[in-house]
Order: sequence, then C-alpha cells, then structure tokens
Amino acid sequence: MPEQLVSLEIRDDVAWIGLDRPQKRNAISDALLAALDARVEQAQAAARALVVFGHGPCFSAGLDLSEHKAREPAEVFQHSRGWHRVFRRIRTGPVPAIAAVHGACVGGGLELAAACHIRVAEEGAFFALPEGTRGIFVGGGASVHVARLLGAARMTDMMLTGRALDAAAAERAGLVTYVTPGGQAQAKAAEVAAKVARMAPLTVMGVLQALPRIQDMSEEDGLFVESMMAALAQTGRDAQERLAAFLEKRAPKAGEG
Repeated sequence: MPEQLVSLEIRDDVAWIGLDRPQKRNAISDALLAALDARVEQAQAAARALVVFGHGPCFSAGLDLSEHKAREPAEVFQHSRGWHRVFRRIRTGPVPAIAAVHGACVGGGLELAAACHIRVAEEGAFFALPEGTRGIFVGGGASVHVARLLGAARMTDMMLTGRALDAAAAERAGLVTYVTPGGQAQAKAAEVAAKVARMAPLTVMGVLQALPRIQDMSEEDGLFVESMMAALAQTGRDAQERLAAFLEKRAPKAGEG
C-alpha cells in the first residue's frame, strides 16, 4: 500500500493538512511536494481556513537531500521553480493558511511555514536554514519570503553560521506569530483558524491579495490600492451587516473576541 505522504481532514470550515512522512521527519521529497500541492488545492476548494502541520516528531526537516545527489544545474533550477509554484498556491490562494509548528522547522520546512500567512510554534520548536553549511543554497523561496519576515541580515547569519532560532527568538524576530507550551500548537492553530474562517470574504481577499502587493509598491501607489480595496470591502453586504451589528452593540468590541 503506497504512503499517504500528506493527510487532509476537513473540520467545520477548516482544512487540516498534515505532512505524513514521520519516519523521515517529514522531509519534503518530490512525491510529498506533489501530494501537498494536491491537498492544498482540495482544501482551498472546501474550506475557509487551512492549517498545515507535521505528523510525528517535527513539522519538517526540509528538503529530502537523498534525491539531489546527481542532478544537473538545469534540473535543480526546474526543481526549485516547482517548489515556488506549490508554495505560491498557498501564499496567494484564496484561503488563509496557518502553520502549526513543533520540533524541527528547517530548510524547506521553514520555507513552507513562511508560505503560510500565520505561524504558531510550540516552545520547543526551532527554525534553521542549514543549506549554507551543506554547501548549497535555498531554493524554495526563502531568499524572498523568509528574508522579508526575518530581515536579510538575520537570514545571512543563519545561513553562514548554521544558527538556529528557538521559538521565543523567532517570535521576537517576527517569524512566529504565536508561541504556545509544548503540545499545544495545533490547539492554538485551531482557535486562530476558527476566527479566520469567520472573516468577511472581501476582507480576506484584501489581506491575502492586496496587502502583499502593496508592500512592493511605491507609497502613493500603495495608498491608492488601499483606498480601492477599502471602497470595495466597505460597501459589500457582509460589511454593512457587520457594521450594523457593531453599531447596535450586537458584536464584540476590539479585543473582546
């Protein structure tokens, strides 16, 4: 019977996507990457939020190096672009993605977590980019997306020295959004995902599609797009109903729920 590699479970409006190669510490092989792509596509069609996690001892130990012993430069290039396509589906898709991290989240595993919009980590989790110490370079988007979260200087240090960040340091650096006690990352991810799944669709579209693009624009262009997105979202039926509920004191105030 073939390995499952990536599990998928839908609970209410939340899809749970699990890397399921625990005997290899969820190392990302070509087959696992293809399975992940298929599961993400299914999840985005069926849910309003998704959580990515790892079965077994860790989130993911990264790229399966056993598949890369004799690849030519052109093959490595195309392989890297394949990772970009899969992670772009997560990052730019219509459904907010939350990474629930425990144990090792290194190399390609960190690139996967960075493709998600929110990251929850247990206290014992750690984050690293060991490619530099192995004589290779990142290929799953870290030079753009991890560097934007951590800053290029901190990523430079991690790649040149092999330094790992624990969950607390990752939170201080802006890589991790929430830190939980051991064994509670999935519970916190479930709580966050439930809130995300209740968000107005036009607001979600603005956060996932407009906000990342605004970061790459000039100030004036970014503010223009912000105004356009505000006009679209705030005149929608969902927004009108939610604003009425707030004004009529039927909805919680900021910080209350």
